[in-house]
Amino acid sequence: MTRLKDYVGGRELLANLTLRELRGKYKRSVLGWGWSLLNPLASIAIYWLVFGIFLKIQPPTGDPSGLSSFALFLICGLLPWTFFQMGVESSPDTLISNGNLIKKVYFPREILVIASTTSILVNFGIELAVLGVILLVAGNMVLPWIPVVLALVAIQFVLVLGLALLLSVLNVYFRDVKHFVSLAMKILFYTVPVVYPLTLVPKHKEVAGMSIPVRQIYELNPLVAMVECYRAVLYDLRFPSFGDVAYFLAWALALFAFGWWVFSKLEPRLAEEV
Repeated sequence: MTRLKDYVGGRELLANLTLRELRGKYKRSVLGWGWSLLNPLASIAIYWLVFGIFLKIQPPTGDPSGLSSFALFLICGLLPWTFFQMGVESSPDTLISNGNLIKKVYFPREILVIASTTSILVNFGIELAVLGVILLVAGNMVLPWIPVVLALVAIQFVLVLGLALLLSVLNVYFRDVKHFVSLAMKILFYTVPVVYPLTLVPKHKEVAGMSIPVRQIYELNPLVAMVECYRAVLYDLRFPSFGDVAYFLAWALALFAFGWWVFSKLEPRLAEEV
């Protein structure tokens, strides 16, 4: 009950810290929040040029939307990946960069991580709104699917927050975590069907005379289900499969519970270690 009162009393602090993150992100920048759109647009242009023009990867036709555009296929998977990447990569520095605040006064330290993740969520929301307008112009009526998209965003937020809690507190005690995360994100990007369709992953592969179920192993990655869920709603205009949603949700809840548990165990000595 005492902990719950701390969280309730920290609502104003959470709001102020989130606003601080949002205001400080593009402080003294000429374009300001324009960078929140230019950065993903630049990434989309690069990946579209390499994979869509040079490598000539053909996107699947949206079912039942009938949409066939590699650029839109790409952006429907790239935006959720970017939210995941930014949330995870920024988390190791969250507590360390707020070391002075942690040492001066007591408050639930989780609020720092929640505020940082929420500020990235706001940026993600802006990008999704722009994507919605682009899809409408392209003829994809996404408006009826907004509640489903919001549900997916909520699940992803829980997943990202769980990882952020885990990585932020571990990096205080083991500073190599930050460098490991940066390397892992580069590798992980190509294990998720962002720049290529899932159908390009072979179902089986012969290795040393044995048939390996490559796609089944590949789909164990919860981020595959995450990207496929977003694409089903935004690109195909249909409900994602129940299996994908359930798997995505299970991983989100499990990582959130584990991250929160580890954070609560290591939090008491944060003021000394940060």
